[in-house]
Amino acid sequence: MRTQTGELFVGFNPAISKDALKKISGQVRSWRLHRRTRLSVADLAKRINPVVRGWMNYYGAFRRSALYPLLLRINAYLMRWLRKKFKQLRGRKKADRAWERAVATRPKFFAHWAWVNLVPAVW
Repeated sequence: MRTQTGELFVGFNPAISKDALKKISGQVRSWRLHRRTRLSVADLAKRINPVVRGWMNYYGAFRRSALYPLLLRINAYLMRWLRKKFKQLRGRKKADRAWERAVATRPKFFAHWAWVNLVPAVW
């Protein structure tokens, strides 16, 4: 089979489509995690884990690395939540240490931490 440019099509690498990724990203934004400071971290995990776990199982079955930017974005929202919930963690170093402690003590607390548990670089 040849492509429109005449190159030979030699493989197929299934991954999440751009449209699906855009839809999922919109859903994550609609959660407004960083604004739910009245919830506990357990409540947040209870709300998002089933949904994120489903996305990981469905879209990550073939190429999980395509989901990493989305999962990192969820981490960024969680970091914003952490910094708004606990005022003493507004500074970057303190927030980073708190994040690392949380991941070290409960590495599977959030479903996506099994794949991506990095301290988010985005503030």
